[in-house]
Amino acid sequence: MDEREVLTRFKAGVLERGQAVWLLVDRGRALDRGQQAAPDSLPVRGGSGTAPERPAPVKLWFCSDDELDSGLAVTLARHWLDEHEQEIAERFLFEDDRRQYLVAHALVRRVLALESGLPEAEAVIWRSRRGRPFLRRPARGLPRGGRELDFNLSHAGGYNLLGVVRRHRVGVDVERVDRGGQGLDAIIDTFAREERDWVAQAAPGRARDCRTLRLWTLKEAYSKARGLGLELPFDSFSFTLHEERGVLRFRPPETEEALPWRFLELEPEPGVLAAVALLDDAEVPSVLLLHHGFPWSREAPQELELPQTVS
Repeated sequence: MDEREVLTRFKAGVLERGQAVWLLVDRGRALDRGQQAAPDSLPVRGGSGTAPERPAPVKLWFCSDDELDSGLAVTLARHWLDEHEQEIAERFLFEDDRRQYLVAHALVRRVLALESGLPEAEAVIWRSRRGRPFLRRPARGLPRGGRELDFNLSHAGGYNLLGVVRRHRVGVDVERVDRGGQGLDAIIDTFAREERDWVAQAAPGRARDCRTLRLWTLKEAYSKARGLGLELPFDSFSFTLHEERGVLRFRPPETEEALPWRFLELEPEPGVLAAVALLDDAEVPSVLLLHHGFPWSREAPQELELPQTVS
């Protein structure tokens, strides 16, 4: 959760003051811990003169907090999370918030272990100067799967979504629809004019809430992929969406160079909306693999088409 989301959720009453303060303090302390090779800038498109590797698929893991009982989540956290992460977990006032944090970060470390070959407890996760988490690459490189690995995490309302990609940049976001209207007016106020008009055309209630959260998850996913935090106003770019699902058109910020992006909307569980943003180039695979549950086993994932987007 970046600064924008923390502040927006606090203003909307979704986060208590203490929760918001701790999350912002965590971000500041994480920035102080290290910025080695901090990937604030987007990856350079194109090859380095070597033969191109076969593009690895984009992978998503969708996992509810119920996948791990509280005792197991605490045990995994004790063995896998670093000292700083365990400190953060102890600060939460409510058990549900603590459990969400433990499950989400255990998921990150388990998936990074599967994808990189680094043991869960040995992965070193730092943040860029703008707060974007990244895996510190060992001097000898990653044991498995090539040199590059990018990941992004989102969690809300008992659900967690993690995206992993190689040699590209990914952003993800997940939200529950049944929020009781909490925070939606504050969210809508951050949108571009044409997006606010589109939301207002829907009948009040679930239809309007879904439009709002579809735009919000896409904007969060894009912002997190860019890694710009509060430096990227949400009204500086916009999405035109299909009535049911799918991005018809994307208007990037005027300050962005002409880079192509791909976006995917999905509903991994009824009443849960999610979005994926991926920096596009010729090597991006057209299929995304969606895994459900905590990754104890290698069950066959669901294959989803990753459509191209008109900018």
